[in-house]
Amino acid sequence: MNHLAHSKEVINTIKERADRVILFYSAGKDSIVLLDLLSKEFKEVVCIFMYFVKDLEHINRFIQFSKNKYQNVTFEEVPHWNLTKIHKYGLFCQPRKIRQLKFADTINAVKIRTGLDYAFIGEKKADNMARNIKLRQYELEAISTTKNVYPLSLWKDADVLDYIKRNKLPQPIQYGNKRSNGVNFDIDVYVYLRKYYPNDLKKILQAYPLSEKLLIDYDEKNKRK
Repeated sequence: MNHLAHSKEVINTIKERADRVILFYSAGKDSIVLLDLLSKEFKEVVCIFMYFVKDLEHINRFIQFSKNKYQNVTFEEVPHWNLTKIHKYGLFCQPRKIRQLKFADTINAVKIRTGLDYAFIGEKKADNMARNIKLRQYELEAISTTKNVYPLSLWKDADVLDYIKRNKLPQPIQYGNKRSNGVNFDIDVYVYLRKYYPNDLKKILQAYPLSEKLLIDYDEKNKRK
């Protein structure tokens, strides 16, 4: 089946069960496409952005664009679940005694708080072997028994980028040459922000000052070349 036709079948299946849904939105290419698809079919799409550091300009640009373009979309921001691991083990910060969470914990908490059953997520079988195996087991290879939904499961990265281009959607941020996992302790992110969004880098360094070591090591390494 054509990947777009499959997505529409998955979305229509959920549309028969609910008129308001959750979308985990990252400002990455998959969530940009998913938001465009879902906004056309549901009464309301509640976008959940999981932040690494709050209120970054280069992220806010995508959120504001989405609010302006889609009248039936709302945004909520919650701490990224991975922050519990960072703070528990003291990665570039003082360790704290906190419970380490998983993505499933955040999904469940959002469902309870919003009263919405279905959460859409932009994972694809082509992303990696683990996701391939997981998604193949679901209804339509996209709908889990826990009511998490993956309409892009049959898409490849090229399909996603083609949809963005054809529908004149904003180009996703590309921090470096490797697959992006959003804002995190990654030197590609730090170098990109230093060049294009220095105020965002400043906010991250204010929150995690020890992480400046990433840039210090990077500069030292490149100085020797």
